[in-house]
Amino acid sequence: MLKTQVARDGADGGYVPSPRRIERERFKRARARRATAVAALSTLVTAVVLYLVVTGSPGWPRTRETFFSAEYARKALPKVLEGLLLNLRLLVVCGAAVLVLGLLLAVARTLRGPVFFPLRALATAYTDFFRGLPLIICLLMVVFGVPALRLQGVTTDPVLLGGAALVLTYAAYVAEVFRAGIESVHPSQRAAARSLGLSSGQTLRFVVLPQAVRRVVPPLLNDLVSLQKDTGLVSIAGAVDAVYAAQIIAGKDFNFTPYVVAGLVFVALTIPMTRCTDWVTARMDRRRAQGGLV
Repeated sequence: MLKTQVARDGADGGYVPSPRRIERERFKRARARRATAVAALSTLVTAVVLYLVVTGSPGWPRTRETFFSAEYARKALPKVLEGLLLNLRLLVVCGAAVLVLGLLLAVARTLRGPVFFPLRALATAYTDFFRGLPLIICLLMVVFGVPALRLQGVTTDPVLLGGAALVLTYAAYVAEVFRAGIESVHPSQRAAARSLGLSSGQTLRFVVLPQAVRRVVPPLLNDLVSLQKDTGLVSIAGAVDAVYAAQIIAGKDFNFTPYVVAGLVFVALTIPMTRCTDWVTARMDRRRAQGGLV
């Protein structure tokens, strides 16, 4: 009976694992090493097969010269990085505007009482329209349609108009993320806050929103990653960002390597944000599992 115990005290009083536990741990380590070896081998085989298929294709020499030229890559990289500054500025400014507008829309959609029906209806119509409208069409309408109206005092700067189109579209998506967070807060939280004498606004500000925002941080970061990539679409209006800088260089020599360089730069920016999203999600899951997060 004693031999079947998971743990027992040793002669010095310290913890001594049972033989069965030692054998189980040894089996787990062996299985982990075997899984790692199989994954590495399958990855290597897949990479070799893809390399042979791509480099053995009839058009590979011409493709390599047109898309993967080291000479054109060195020539395009400084201009692409210079244009990337515009993408980063758009990401910072538009990201902040999207968060503010999205939160206001979400609050408007979750207001209670018949007196707020017009606000709820307007917020619902806004999110339905801009979530259904393709971003590229929204950009074309704002960038080329607004200047055509010739309104006094309205800017015709393609960067500002392109940023406005990004904010209009992404605010609709972010509003739904915030709304999901607000509606996930249990009604007992509101009831408890009201029983303590807080008004509806104070309940929303001090009780509901802090919990709602914490719960939707991972999807919000995902939306910011998508926004970072879509800032390249403002190039259709003539703004010289990373994509348009690559287009200018590619147009001179009919070599598409600058596009590949611009794409790799965006990927290099996106990967850290994606890993940050994964880290935040895992951290919140651990805290929720430990009961430290409401």
